[in-house]
Amino acid sequence: MSGNDSLNINNYTFANFSSGDVAVLSFPNEIASVKTGKNGAAIYGLNETGRQAELKLRVIRASADDQFLLSLLNAQKNNFAGFVLMQGSFVKKIGDGNGNIASDTYVVSGGVFMKNPEAKSNTEGDEQQSVTEYSIRFSNAPRSLS
Repeated sequence: MSGNDSLNINNYTFANFSSGDVAVLSFPNEIASVKTGKNGAAIYGLNETGRQAELKLRVIRASADDQFLLSLLNAQKNNFAGFVLMQGSFVKKIGDGNGNIASDTYVVSGGVFMKNPEAKSNTEGDEQQSVTEYSIRFSNAPRSLS
């Protein structure tokens, strides 16, 4: 059983999510590489960029969450060298149906915005026009279970 997930960035807890996939944490890079050569000899290499995590975050446009993220994005744009990197946590609550709950936690750090949020206007009632999507990359996001 899964529910009551939480997302926190810079001590701010998000509450104004859109519908569908509201937060997706992914790992775009491999954590290791393997090259197999002549006679099956293999070379293994640690890929440190495998620690990086990308967060796609979808919030209600103009909500308090959107305003918070936009203020951080503007701070990054206005003084990139002086920007304090984002940190936080993404916690999934997992129940076993017997009242026991585990926390599946990713602790994210070293975050920066990767692109500007996009916008659209739609005359057929597409609810996605009321959603702002942010793309944030973190340098590290270890996972723990408790």
